Amino acid sequence: MEIGKELMKVLNKVYEPSTMKEMVFKRYDIAFKTDEQGRPVLLFIGKKDDSGHIKGERFACRLVLAADGSIVKDHWENKGKASPNFR
Repeated sequence: MEIGKELMKVLNKVYEPSTMKEMVFKRYDIAFKTDEQGRPVLLFIGKKDDSGHIKGERFACRLVLAADGSIVKDHWENKGKASPNFR
């Protein structure tokens, strides 16, 4: 599974810092964790089971920052199956 352009529009926004945000994107349930600046850095995408855990894929964002804190480069990497123990 790859992250498409439409999902990247959601992930390129800034949210509340250091939180876990859950939402529905098209036919998938997604949850992402934000860093101290509110940028999504960890993504879970799939379907929620009865206990509320997402079964699907897990992605992590690798950021390269400049000295002034601006993003020089970012890359979302598929880390495999989402763990059923993480929400």
